[in-house]
Amino acid sequence: MKTLAALGEVADEIAALAPETIIYVTPHSVVYADYFHISPGASAKGDFSRFGAARTQLEARYDEELAEEIMQLAERNDFPAGTLGEREARLDHGVTVPMWFINGRYTGYKALRVSQSGLNPSEHYLFGQLIAEAADASGRKVVLVASSDLSHKLSHAGPYGFTPEGAQFDDAVVKALDDGDFLALLKIPNDLREKAAECGYNSLMILAGCFDRRSVSARLLSYEGPYGVGYAVASFTPGERDPGRNILEQFTDISLSEALRSRGTEDDYRSLARRSLEHTVLRGNALPLPDDIPDELLRKKAGVFVSLHKGGRLRGCVGTITPTTGCIAAEIIQNAVSAGLRDDRFEQVAEAELPYLTYKVDVLSAPEPISGPEDLDVKRYGVIVSSGNKRGLLLPNLDGIDTVEEQVSIARSKAGISQREKVSLERFEVVRHE
Repeated sequence: MKTLAALGEVADEIAALAPETIIYVTPHSVVYADYFHISPGASAKGDFSRFGAARTQLEARYDEELAEEIMQLAERNDFPAGTLGEREARLDHGVTVPMWFINGRYTGYKALRVSQSGLNPSEHYLFGQLIAEAADASGRKVVLVASSDLSHKLSHAGPYGFTPEGAQFDDAVVKALDDGDFLALLKIPNDLREKAAECGYNSLMILAGCFDRRSVSARLLSYEGPYGVGYAVASFTPGERDPGRNILEQFTDISLSEALRSRGTEDDYRSLARRSLEHTVLRGNALPLPDDIPDELLRKKAGVFVSLHKGGRLRGCVGTITPTTGCIAAEIIQNAVSAGLRDDRFEQVAEAELPYLTYKVDVLSAPEPISGPEDLDVKRYGVIVSSGNKRGLLLPNLDGIDTVEEQVSIARSKAGISQREKVSLERFEVVRHE
């Protein structure tokens, strides 16, 4: 198996470097929505019991001084990282698997385990920058292992099924790793990641941040997709300082350019959404109904969804199925503010983010009951799935949603309705402003 051979080769490289500390980034340990967890205490143990080999046990002695250095840097930079919240000091398989290969060739080092978070990829990149700064300040020779799986949806025979986006995601990641192109990695869209059902992209973002403003020698050792899951093994060696590899700044500049282009093409609906959120963030109150908007926004009522994007990634989305205010304009004003400040999946939009946001407004027709999925068209109709007090909605013509079955399944999931529960269906059309 190519993956096993490549892991052995990387372990040999690490042994030759003889690092004092190895940092393991894992997607499988303590994960918080808005906080990066760092392993606390002096040590931890783990084993392979979940793989049927409980007698294979490993132990890590933690580098407490480096952990403290990272936390002090995080505190000085008002960055959400620390050792709070771990209930059981156990090494997960995101640590033990690479550790097993390394320990077969090299021991005597201290370890540190850090986790991904639910924050966006840019925040993971910033965390990598903090880790690199702390490692430099410590004077230690440090290796970072970004443990991760790629897509879990590469095969119908795999445990998670198949979607074509799985291979698309893996192809994009593998090419970026092979080229050492962390900007291309950062630009991979969220919807592709979600469709691919990956679990390790943000581990790679932390790794990328460690190389900020440094030249990088990249080697892709292997890629395989057995069992329907993608595995890539690559190694990266830092070179000289290179101000031109300011990847996060480049990505931010691209996002700003895209937002400015979008603003230049705004219609009255999108402009009103933007103006309303900007007004509330900057002034703290709701935007009054403007005098300079078309009469149709003031005369008509409808349900409205407003979505925000930043750097091509969803930043918030809130909507109403049926009208809750006196006109479409008021509905847009209300829902744009809610998308920016009240979508529980995201932090509130900050003033500094406003120039980078783009807006999309969907105006809904009145929902109508239908007899079944045969009355749906995934491109034309949105769907509302109801069971008792539970109600889930999915808009039409969304990227990556190609079948009615997918559309209904996702709407069920959003409402917490199981696939076995009996549901009633409604459909609606939208006029999309994007």
